[in-house]
Amino acid sequence: MISATAWIARGKSAQHPSRYNVDDSELERVSKMANISLEEAKAQLERAQNEIAAGRDPDGDGEWHDEADGDDNLDEDEGEGENAAGEGEDQEMGSAENKQREDPDDLSRYNLDEYDEEKPVGAAMGAFSNMKGLQFYRSNDEDPYITMKDDGEDEENEREELEIYPTDNLILTAKTEDEVSLLEAYVYSSKDSNLYVHHDLMLPSFPLCLEWLDYTPAPFDADQNGSSSSSNAGRLGSFVAVGTMDPEIEIWSMDVVEGLYPDAILGRKDLTEGLDAPSGSGKKKRRVPKARIANPDYHVDAVLSLSWNPMARNLLASASADKTVKLWDLSRPNTGSDSRAFRSFDCHTDKVQSVSWQAGAPGSQGTGNPAVLLTGSYDKTIRVFDTRSPETAVVANIGADVEAVRWNGWRENQFLVSLETGIVQSFDARYLPSVSQNTPTTVTPTVFTLAAHDSACTSLDISPHIPGCIVTGGSDKMIKVWNLDESDNGSVKGVSMVTSRDLDVGKVFSVTFCPDEPLTLAAAGSKGKLQIWDTLSNVGVRKTFGDRIRKLNNSNVRIDGDEPARGDGVVGIDDEDDEDNDEDQVILPQAAGGADDEAMQE
Repeated sequence: MISATAWIARGKSAQHPSRYNVDDSELERVSKMANISLEEAKAQLERAQNEIAAGRDPDGDGEWHDEADGDDNLDEDEGEGENAAGEGEDQEMGSAENKQREDPDDLSRYNLDEYDEEKPVGAAMGAFSNMKGLQFYRSNDEDPYITMKDDGEDEENEREELEIYPTDNLILTAKTEDEVSLLEAYVYSSKDSNLYVHHDLMLPSFPLCLEWLDYTPAPFDADQNGSSSSSNAGRLGSFVAVGTMDPEIEIWSMDVVEGLYPDAILGRKDLTEGLDAPSGSGKKKRRVPKARIANPDYHVDAVLSLSWNPMARNLLASASADKTVKLWDLSRPNTGSDSRAFRSFDCHTDKVQSVSWQAGAPGSQGTGNPAVLLTGSYDKTIRVFDTRSPETAVVANIGADVEAVRWNGWRENQFLVSLETGIVQSFDARYLPSVSQNTPTTVTPTVFTLAAHDSACTSLDISPHIPGCIVTGGSDKMIKVWNLDESDNGSVKGVSMVTSRDLDVGKVFSVTFCPDEPLTLAAAGSKGKLQIWDTLSNVGVRKTFGDRIRKLNNSNVRIDGDEPARGDGVVGIDDEDDEDNDEDQVILPQAAGGADDEAMQE
């Protein structure tokens, strides 16, 4: 399944990504972030290599020396034979009758008194006879026994294969298959309708959310890109923050392929890794997780949503199943005990499912208050508050669990929320009651209410190019494009569905608009497939949004009747195992912290 997706705009990725380089400085950085020391491991490795070079078993247990052990056994048999000859043939060790009369508790035949004494090693050591002269080389170029060296042509071909053109978009997906979780980066070229996997990264746990950011987290002593911490901090880059079933947030560079360890980890894995350990002792341990007590420094449960602030670029907000919302300053140290949130909000009484900065709203074009945060929770409330004074929040009461929240950047104070019942509602923050005025029975005024899907509306997005255009995806496997008919003062006169389609992704878990192509979107879900849909291939979409597309600055999109044939507008990757996939059999992992199965299915 694919649980989340994220677009990377054109020109934001490095044209020639670099490869992950594991050197001493990188190992030192990883050891600091993971709170481990590699010095002891290095010392053990050196001792083992010295023992091997001297022709000795590094463990000192003699298990290597097959021939030597055979000789010892032979000497032992010979000694026993001599004793037997002196005592008579009826006591010969080789006879079956004598073996039956042998005392099973007699251990003298094992020579345990000489067990710890080091035995001389002969010249012949079987498979290890040449170990003493073994030499290690850092690269194949230095090894004289490897005659087929890497040539410049191969490197150039590899460089061309990894190249990302300025006209390409990257799409990131959080994919899980056979209990293995991956972060896959797809390259999408709208020019020739081409989609392919560029590279992937291994994730430690089931991924729940993705958020792209261009801020390089800092500092590190030596990062995998080879930049020093002082010059690297805060520079432009291409990174993705990943929230998983683990309480920690990992940040990966998307300009590095074959990465083995993230650039930053937000949280305290050294303090949370024991929360899922079984309790009890002996063979009958019971799987009773330890209590997850929320604290202001780090999450203690799954990270359900992330939101990056494009105006205050060093700020990342996270929502968690531990009922808290936390702010992370990416310019602060993020290694070991230094990795902690600088603000924490206990603003809900149940899991916080979604979070969004007002400044990052689609269509806002850099407007909006960079301090205002929108959150939605399973406690059936929506909160809007200024992070500088969270006690002055305004609240909207809703009738079901929240699936997603989005600011409407085209209308500064309005936002949308999708619910597990398939309902989509829009609110205006200016007309919401404050925390002191709100009660469970307070009727919250809505801008509009839309019955979007027959089951949970799992995903929601607003077009960054076309005002009044939204897309929804649900567990009913349908993706729907909607038109908000608005007046000049911002009031909604009506909401109508423009088109809907089953893109064969199973239950839809993520649907998002492309940041560069008007009305192109990416969809993914329970079948583990990513599909790109150019909705302008639909006549109704062109007719409904045609006038608004023409008003776009520098828009080269042709929407008139003489445009070239667009086909069905869907671009994907063929999967040979499609016939074997059954989205109804998707099994989600047990929610961290004891969350029930129904909540995780939602």
